[in-house]
Amino acid sequence: MAHWKEEYSAALAARDRREKANIAIYDAYTQLADRTGRIAAAASNPQSPVPTEGQQVPTDTSGSRSSKQTSGAQDPSLHETLLATRADLSEAQRSRSELQGRLARVTAELEKLRKRNTHDSRRIHAYGGEVAHLQLRLKDRDEELRGKAKLLDDFQDELASLNLQLNMAEERTSRLERENQELVDRWMARMGREAEAMNAASQFS
Repeated sequence: MAHWKEEYSAALAARDRREKANIAIYDAYTQLADRTGRIAAAASNPQSPVPTEGQQVPTDTSGSRSSKQTSGAQDPSLHETLLATRADLSEAQRSRSELQGRLARVTAELEKLRKRNTHDSRRIHAYGGEVAHLQLRLKDRDEELRGKAKLLDDFQDELASLNLQLNMAEERTSRLERENQELVDRWMARMGREAEAMNAASQFS
């Protein structure tokens, strides 16, 4: 969750840097607007000269003739100043349009980032729930595997015990079969000797 906060703070810091970087343009535009207002006022009243910054308006002490001469002397300078002011104003308007375009793009990008952040936050929340669910299933599966492993160990132990018992039973069976065969052989030998004795006895009688 801290990632989107850092991105948002970085976007705000970048915006502040851009605005501070353009303060000079804003100040120049304000000064141009002030100069334009003064020039427009002077143009509406041609008899009064246009004062520049730090310059006082000269006092007319020579009558109407001197005023006409002063007004005539100021006309070329006033025209050049108007042209320069219009050029500066056009440049300021162009810069303002560019700044507005950049501001619109940055605002749109910020809105996209906010929407993306909201979407990502929802996805992170959903993934967090899925991770918790999978972790629970994994824990259950681990317990199941441990149970099955224990059953397998018990079965293997029981199988080993049965194999041991089977081997012992087979050995006992083999031993009993040998003893039985020996008894049968001994009985057959005894019966053969008795039969021979009976045959021999019958021959002498």
